[in-house]
Amino acid sequence: MPNEDHTQAPADLSKLPDDLPHSPGPAGGWGSMRGIASIFGETWSSPASLASLGKMNKPKGVMCASCAWPKPVNYSAFEFCENGAKATLWESTSARCTPAFWAKDGHSVTELRQWRDHDLEKTGRLTHPLRFDAATDRYVETTWDEAFAGIAGALKPLDPDSAVFYASGHAGLEASYLYALLARVYGTNNLPQSSNMCHETTSVGLTKVIGSPVGTIVWDDLAEADAFFFFGQNPGTNSPRFLHPLKDAKDRGAKIVTFNPVIEQGLVSFVDPQSPVAMLTGKETKISDQYHQLKAGGDIAAMLGMCKVVVEADDAAKAAGKAEVIDHAFIAQHTIGFDEFLQKCRDVTWAEIVQESGLTEQALREAGNVYIAAEKVIGVYGMGLTQHAHGSVNVAMLVNLLMLRGNIGRSGAGCCPVRGHSNVQGQRTVGIAEKIHLIPVDKIKMLFDFDPPAKDGMNIVEAAEGLFAGKVRAFISLGGNLLRAVPDQERMEQAWAAQDLTVMVSTKLNRSHLFPGKLAYILPCLGRFEEDEQAGGPQTITSEDSFSMINASIGYRTPVSDQVMSELAIVTGIAKATLPPSAHLKWDAWTADYGLVRDLIERTYPDAFRDYNKRMYQAGGFWRGNAAHERIWKTESGKAVFTTPGELTSIGFQDAPGRFRLITMRSNDQFNTTIYGYSDRFRGIEGTREVLLMNPDDIAEAGLQDGQKIRLITDVDDGHDRQLGGLTLTAYKLPRGTIAGYYPECNVLVPVAHHDELSKTPASKSVPVRIVADTVATATSA
Repeated sequence: MPNEDHTQAPADLSKLPDDLPHSPGPAGGWGSMRGIASIFGETWSSPASLASLGKMNKPKGVMCASCAWPKPVNYSAFEFCENGAKATLWESTSARCTPAFWAKDGHSVTELRQWRDHDLEKTGRLTHPLRFDAATDRYVETTWDEAFAGIAGALKPLDPDSAVFYASGHAGLEASYLYALLARVYGTNNLPQSSNMCHETTSVGLTKVIGSPVGTIVWDDLAEADAFFFFGQNPGTNSPRFLHPLKDAKDRGAKIVTFNPVIEQGLVSFVDPQSPVAMLTGKETKISDQYHQLKAGGDIAAMLGMCKVVVEADDAAKAAGKAEVIDHAFIAQHTIGFDEFLQKCRDVTWAEIVQESGLTEQALREAGNVYIAAEKVIGVYGMGLTQHAHGSVNVAMLVNLLMLRGNIGRSGAGCCPVRGHSNVQGQRTVGIAEKIHLIPVDKIKMLFDFDPPAKDGMNIVEAAEGLFAGKVRAFISLGGNLLRAVPDQERMEQAWAAQDLTVMVSTKLNRSHLFPGKLAYILPCLGRFEEDEQAGGPQTITSEDSFSMINASIGYRTPVSDQVMSELAIVTGIAKATLPPSAHLKWDAWTADYGLVRDLIERTYPDAFRDYNKRMYQAGGFWRGNAAHERIWKTESGKAVFTTPGELTSIGFQDAPGRFRLITMRSNDQFNTTIYGYSDRFRGIEGTREVLLMNPDDIAEAGLQDGQKIRLITDVDDGHDRQLGGLTLTAYKLPRGTIAGYYPECNVLVPVAHHDELSKTPASKSVPVRIVADTVATATSA
């Protein structure tokens, strides 16, 4: 229900001063080239690393280790973007973090906690396995045999359910499949994954309403859509290769409507870096026909407003004897719950919608009219929809909007969640999942002759709560920088270091290494571009993109050290040392030939991975299929479900005087927790990440000043103090009541308990906070 007392009326953001620090420049173009050049110069990459870019995202090439945007069949000469190039050059650095960094240079773990994330990673690629030595507060070189034996020695006495096997989205499908097998043979389904922190709302929310945990479109749909509706997604920073099909769509007359509290330049204008004419002339493509800066958490109301426009237009058409606007035939054949939702659309008032969305009725009518005029519509979204207390309702509302006109399960239309990591979706596909109903238990039991654990394991929120309670005693991380990515960072750091065992499979130093457990190892792995040579010869890995396409990736550069191992070999090394021998667990054979692992994946998931080894080199990858794309709904009812929202805002708390909705966001100079530099050119923020963006009218009303040092305090009464100081208040074009700061720095403010109700994805896009002057920072600076 609306909150009459404390909700601002929609503000006219066009009247704000033009000199606010929002970059007017387009995405792409020379700005992208300068961004790539800055990373090349800072990482001391060899000229050969530039040649690496030419092999990216092509058949028998290397799949980008950055985002999960699909690879087209008809690829271009340079099938990479600024973000992918930065990720490649960052990993291809000539800098090396050898054991001498600790032994000779004398760096201690305690000292490194004062370093910035950027500086930790800039030390270079890890070259040797390391074990933490508490006596010296340093990591020391160890051998692989000692590391595997030490890990096994710590795991064997534990209750298996006190150990957690976490995975980021970097490892290929082969290593991921064996990692899940390792955990289950060990005796636990504690297999949380990085999607728990970003798109698990998609997996849970979409499954509930259309029976598919992933998006429904394929590449060809992009070229047929008449309109794209964006919600909380930023292609300019997070998936820049998306801008090319968007430009093509604009060139053929398609419409693009964007809903986002923050102006994201990639959805404003774009200069195609692959077009000589555009580069020479600076010719821009205007991307969004409409850009609506709604309040953080206002998406339910905004989408309901558009649905109301569609319903009103359909009612009027019927009264006038004209063609129906709603696809009643599709709804009658394929859906349930429509009548209740229809009544909601009729009963909700425009006053309620305007108040909770932060947008005017006129703006939402204009957006709704674009939707009605388009025959084929794709709904695109990112974490701006998923990371809310009612994120699952956000996702369901987008499905409602699409289903009103039959825009799911036909060409040129559908639901398009954009995943953020290269194989985050694929890892779930091949078994890294804590929910046992997602796993083909009978097939696994038959293939490997053991009884998989029957109860659900922990997701990230439950694992964090287990750490706080002292119930989680061991954490193995297959990639990632979990301590920097999770909410409640200060509490997590303390609990993390109290464990009996911590194991990090990594390419570079990160903050998660700096809070070692009683026994702690850093295990260096190959980068995506490096040769993976095993006993059976050079190996290929595979990954899955956002459109459910499976692609092969072949590394070809010499590894940084003869002491680094592939992620798969590290998994099998831990497995051999930890698990009892079995004729059905052929760890050595699987390490020698990854094709044997792909055979296992095909036998476990025969419908999705038919002829796996034969098809993996197809241009653009092979499609593993999607039932909802074919209008087969694997829901409880066998039909797609209309959802009637019980609330019009997704924030999960009440507005109050002095309470703001904090959005955590990424800069154009980072990927997830990896900070490449301090230039967020799309937002006009240079040289720092310690800023808080805020509407100038809110600044004045709060009695603060642009440029003032402030402190954020989480406005949740749960007995825990969460604060972040030293931030520079920066006037910015944002809706009233919405403020924004950078991820992961602001994670310290997000309570673990503040998450989506269904998926438990952290609600990092609407955190209740208060703002005070930072007297500590002021006194220090004085």
